[in-house]
Amino acid sequence: MREKIDSAAFTDMILCAAAALEANKQQINELNVFPVPDGDTGTNMSMTMGAAAAELKRKNPKSVGDAARCTADALLRGARGNSGVILSLLFRGLSKVLKGKDTCDAYDFALAMNEGVEAAYNAVMKPSEGTILTVSRLSAAAASDFAETGSDIELLLSCALESAKEALADTINLNPVLKKAGVIDAGGKGYVIILEAMLASLRGEVTPDSYGIDTSEAKESADFSSFDTGDITFTYCTEFIVGRENEKSADLLRTYLQRIGDSVVVVDDEEIIKTHVHTNDPGVVLTEALTYGRLLKVKIENMREQHSELAGGTGEPSAQPVKSAEPEKEFGVVVVCAGTGMANLFTELGADRIVTGGQTMNPSTEDILNAVESTPAKTVFVFPNNKNIIMAAEQCIPLTDKKVIIIPTVTVPQGVSAMLGMDTYSQSEEELTESATEAMKNVHTALITYAARDSDFDGHEIKAGEFLGLLDGSLLGSSSDVNDLISKLADKLADFSPEFITVYYGQDVKTDDAQNIGGILSEKNPSAELSVINGGQPVYYYMISAE
Repeated sequence: MREKIDSAAFTDMILCAAAALEANKQQINELNVFPVPDGDTGTNMSMTMGAAAAELKRKNPKSVGDAARCTADALLRGARGNSGVILSLLFRGLSKVLKGKDTCDAYDFALAMNEGVEAAYNAVMKPSEGTILTVSRLSAAAASDFAETGSDIELLLSCALESAKEALADTINLNPVLKKAGVIDAGGKGYVIILEAMLASLRGEVTPDSYGIDTSEAKESADFSSFDTGDITFTYCTEFIVGRENEKSADLLRTYLQRIGDSVVVVDDEEIIKTHVHTNDPGVVLTEALTYGRLLKVKIENMREQHSELAGGTGEPSAQPVKSAEPEKEFGVVVVCAGTGMANLFTELGADRIVTGGQTMNPSTEDILNAVESTPAKTVFVFPNNKNIIMAAEQCIPLTDKKVIIIPTVTVPQGVSAMLGMDTYSQSEEELTESATEAMKNVHTALITYAARDSDFDGHEIKAGEFLGLLDGSLLGSSSDVNDLISKLADKLADFSPEFITVYYGQDVKTDDAQNIGGILSEKNPSAELSVINGGQPVYYYMISAE
């Protein structure tokens, strides 16, 4: 019987939860409603919880309140996708209740679980049942019922877990979309895995190493307390690999980086350019890198924060602020997108910073926050361009002194039209918001990707490897012949009588093939003005905008 949880026990619970998510992320990913190759939920929850695990190992908090706060702060900044943000809010409520406590009992933990559920529901504009929200709510209610008479935290978590499992099984009945797809909710599954790992940790049945995930830390080999963070001239250690897509010389990149940073190392061959630089503005560095080709790998670390952690701390979460660029203008723009062509297009439309991300690689709240802070403007408009990134972007609002306005674009074509509707030189904040919001509403988006697995959705049999079409988020169909799928799409678009059709083709598509696709669309929509643009995006062969 266990009646108290201390910092060490809480830390082990989080480390086990992070390891369990990492070990099971693919299983969660495969619960996607459509078999598109996004894999968001499991990956996002694992990366979000992994941020907390890493922070706890660095900080070694001394009280359960400090451990809960450290976890919540790391989850907030590391949150990726809607599932990651909701997860961070569940633990934010936990942190609020456990603040100032050396240990917690069953009553505290039940109260904390319910506080987290309330925070999560309040943050979601239109909460949907049959999701992680339902699973967390019912599990927290079971914990409260137990805490009225019981004091054993292991039994409390066991009751919460059983209710969570029952709620998860019922998500297929509560959510019509899940019912059509014949799957349970992915986020809810992730939450059940977290509770299972936390309970198993409390019972001494598992350790983080039990999941086959390497959780070891590098040993410290030097004393970093002998110098001050003021000795660090450039804050961010920025490393990236960019694929060569033009003839631009790597020497030009090296010269450019030497002007805005130090510790510059540029190594290249015929296919890639690998770069290391210390800079105060990684956003500018990555934007320049995109002029050479698509980014293949990016790693950015805050060296001031690293130094503070290596020098030893009190166990309190770091409050080191991201360096904010001095405002040089009234309005700025941050855009989330993937692909060299898309990044160049948004830059030409006036974007100050590009956050590389989208399907399969949702950026974290901190990724977006860094871009906001490095934008030299008083007010920053953010275009998430993906429904699974909007909540992560919204978490930036209270984390910066800049005013942040989220334009809730759910597709890249919506983002393009929204930016075209803005004039940051002559319009007011209200006019810019209204113009962008109205412009995005007029856009219909079709996406052509491939089926990642066999599936049966609403009676439609889908085979792995087939071309898969989505129109405004709904399944259009699948086919082994992309031309057949485009022809079907062209008929659907004709119902909208579009004035403009724009085809953004991806990194794996040849120009001639894209022009052929444009011809099919134009043939059935002769009055629409057609544009075919090399977006260079991954995952989607074609992103098609009709307005």
